[in-house]
Amino acid sequence: MTTTSDVTPRTVAGNLCLGSAPDSWGVWFPEDEHQVPYTRFLDELVEAGYRWLELGPPGYLPLDPQRLADEVGARGLQVSGGTTFGALHRPEEWDRMLSEVSEVAKLTAAVGAHHLVFIPPMFRDEKTGAFTESPQLSGEQWRALGSAANELGKILLEEHDVRLCLHPHADSHVQTQAEIERFLDATDSRYANLCLDTGHVAYGGGDNLDLIRRFAERIGYVHIKQMDPGVLAQVAAEDLSFGEAVKRGVCVEPPAGVPDPGEVVRELSALDAELFVIVEQDLYPCAPDVPMPIAVRTREYLGGCGLSGTRRPQAR
Repeated sequence: MTTTSDVTPRTVAGNLCLGSAPDSWGVWFPEDEHQVPYTRFLDELVEAGYRWLELGPPGYLPLDPQRLADEVGARGLQVSGGTTFGALHRPEEWDRMLSEVSEVAKLTAAVGAHHLVFIPPMFRDEKTGAFTESPQLSGEQWRALGSAANELGKILLEEHDVRLCLHPHADSHVQTQAEIERFLDATDSRYANLCLDTGHVAYGGGDNLDLIRRFAERIGYVHIKQMDPGVLAQVAAEDLSFGEAVKRGVCVEPPAGVPDPGEVVRELSALDAELFVIVEQDLYPCAPDVPMPIAVRTREYLGGCGLSGTRRPQAR
């Protein structure tokens, strides 16, 4: 497998398929007064030129499989994957988490998708920034996390043909490069792999290109986003929460931030794997008219990097 950065980039990165997500329309919650209705999101997604979407927070889009399929299909859209949340390091929450995640996996599979993006809980409140948990896990908690990820991934694969991809996230216990590598070391590649979120990796001080080169076989799905270095400096200097950082505009459209999306695409396009690359620009909260023009410019810019949304529907 060739993964070196000096590979000549393809005119079109044929192994990569571009899509977007409700997050890029300022959606963080199933329901919130600051968010646009899901019908507007879907309509504008099509108008912006996207054909693939991730489902976003469970309950934002319809939870009934037939209704969801109808809403998506009527617009010529296809689903790349589902989104779910849970605390793998808390054994006492296993039963409830398994039930909730399984429902999302069932919905994801029902609309023809085979990836489930799993987001760990933040240890700071999304809206207030208050700490709700210690920022570090104990050794016992890390062992619980790895074991739970493997078991959950195995269940999802065997029962729903859905692959678990853990999403490193700011203000979560899988944020820094060391934590990402510890997660990969603690899990079985058959059952639990990585949703490489380029923006959150940069937020945590990690190296996206290094992760792609050294852990290519563990990357099952990609979120592509950029962070403003100036706001990242404020995060470090003022100990800001991720919610506050987003309000200050830490997520920016390409090519304004880090990492360089062209470099990321070049590395990903050299991998022997077919991957969804989903745009995620955290905009919560934002005015309703803000996301659409950004979505268009982002698609056009990433198209210039070789990303398109023409992947074969049957490819996984």
